[in-house]
Amino acid sequence: MINVTALTKGDSLVEVEEGLSNLNRDEVKWFWADFDDPNDEETAMLNDYFGFHHLAIEDCLHWLQRPKVDFYDGYNFFVLHTIDPVSLSPVEINLFIGEGYLVSFHRDPLLHEFEQVRKDLYSSEVELWEEGNVYVAYLLMDKIVDMYFPAIYKLEDDLKEFDDVDKGALNKSGIERLFDIRADILKLMRTVNAMKELVYRVLTSPHLKHFLINEMYFKDVFDHLLRLSETLEANREITSDIRDSFLSINSNRMNRVMTLLTIITTIFIPITFIAGIYGMNFKHMPELTHPYGYFIVLSVMALIGILMFLWFKKKGWFDLYK
Repeated sequence: MINVTALTKGDSLVEVEEGLSNLNRDEVKWFWADFDDPNDEETAMLNDYFGFHHLAIEDCLHWLQRPKVDFYDGYNFFVLHTIDPVSLSPVEINLFIGEGYLVSFHRDPLLHEFEQVRKDLYSSEVELWEEGNVYVAYLLMDKIVDMYFPAIYKLEDDLKEFDDVDKGALNKSGIERLFDIRADILKLMRTVNAMKELVYRVLTSPHLKHFLINEMYFKDVFDHLLRLSETLEANREITSDIRDSFLSINSNRMNRVMTLLTIITTIFIPITFIAGIYGMNFKHMPELTHPYGYFIVLSVMALIGILMFLWFKKKGWFDLYK
């Protein structure tokens, strides 16, 4: 489907019925053609109607390109990324911006988001319409960036749940959830940072001087992306801190277990030594014929165990468990 919005020379915004086939370019100042999940016949119009370079058309048809801008004779080609609200995977949107027109191309239906852009466009002042297709490009980029906020804020809320949880009480499902959140954060960071680099290039590239007329708009988009990038980086650090705390607590817990096993083993070493002596098969061992020899040896073993326990306690070994 191709939706066409145009600004007539009489300064009226109109929706062009039947799309490009019914558009008289001599009667409009600029127009926006949105290729919304187009079929093969509609896709062919990128070449047949506009004459775009085959490499740019190829980028539209082969997903998923990194956010970028390419410069062609008479127009610029943008690859933008929004996100799927469920999977948080990037969704590609392509823009062609030339003299008097803007073409958006996307495979994934974005009816709600783009309809909102049209509403914002219609509710704008007439003076903003005069700023042309670059202003529409700003509205599209701004809407794309706005789609990041709910997903990022949701991840932030999910992460805050770990603040109320004892790090030592995290179970397997809890730590797996933490790693899932971290993976989503890293996924969003790749998208946001790539878009941030793109908008920065728009603001600084000498090939995009015509965008500088609308510089304040794109600076606003860049500021949003910068804030999102910093938020994601802070949340990534939080996941690292929680992960490190969990690993440290479990390492300390393992050390305590090893310490306890070492204490038990150390106490039983002399006891085992005594038992080994009296387990030898010699005939002449005086203690064996003593009527109380068995009880004396057991008492000595118990005394050694108690004395070693008290000595370990004095040395502070058991303080590790406090």
